[in-house]
Amino acid sequence: MPKLINLGSLCVDNVYSVDTIATVGETVASRNHAVFPGGKGLNQSLAASKAGAEVHHIGCVGEDGDWLKEALAEAGVNVSNVRRIETPTGHAVIQVDSTGQNSIVISGGANRSIQVLDRDVAFALLQPGDWLLLQNEINDIEAVLKEAGDRDVNVAFNVAPVDGREQNYRLDAVRLLIVNEVEAAALARKTVPDAALDALCSRFPMAHIVLTLGREGLLHGIGGHREKLAAYRVEAVDETAAGDAFVGYLMAGLLSGEEYAKALLLGSAAGALAVTQEGAASSIPEYADVLAILDSN
Repeated sequence: MPKLINLGSLCVDNVYSVDTIATVGETVASRNHAVFPGGKGLNQSLAASKAGAEVHHIGCVGEDGDWLKEALAEAGVNVSNVRRIETPTGHAVIQVDSTGQNSIVISGGANRSIQVLDRDVAFALLQPGDWLLLQNEINDIEAVLKEAGDRDVNVAFNVAPVDGREQNYRLDAVRLLIVNEVEAAALARKTVPDAALDALCSRFPMAHIVLTLGREGLLHGIGGHREKLAAYRVEAVDETAAGDAFVGYLMAGLLSGEEYAKALLLGSAAGALAVTQEGAASSIPEYADVLAILDSN
């Protein structure tokens, strides 16, 4: 079966439970503080591996990040190409309110120290049918996308978080573009999701565009095809890793040969289950539980 090569981030997540997320000039008290493995790259690798995919994670951590590698390895992810460097591991400060919504501040740390040697390893591992997965939490994405286009490889890009760099990216190399409403608006310059999807499908007619809408489900389009998928109804505790669970399970579904319709359902079920648990990596559901929610619906 084809494999997933994830050139992605690894973070230490500091999660603070609050009644309401702090606004400008406001100080709020946290009910508790917990530390979890995280980073969009790590979360997505973990999810894809739990869903049965062969996953190779490539990235960087500092001396304080060995436990992140261990968390991935325990889930079956190949971490032989996660390098330890002197720069401290990336970390995030996450506020989660009483409804499960969050606010996140990321410090890139070692995730912004990806070098040519890391890119070379990623491309050397890719074989026909494999997918290269990227998020916007590492450096040199523009160079990676350019090389991917030159090599004509399958690229899935979760453009998260948007930070201005994405305006210079060569996205015509991407086969699967995954965005939320904010990210879609930044790329398409349109704030209405349907209009943003139309603009992205027109701009990249050969790419599948998946626009996630949180509790409202998702939109999927390619060329002139459009479909909307409703979200599973669950009681949210922490929405931090919902998108990452979705991406990882979606990629595993595609790698196993599923059509997009089925792979999107698999991802949506995983994302729904993820919001019912606290933390990021710790909330990624098990494959059997995802299948159970699919069967029940």
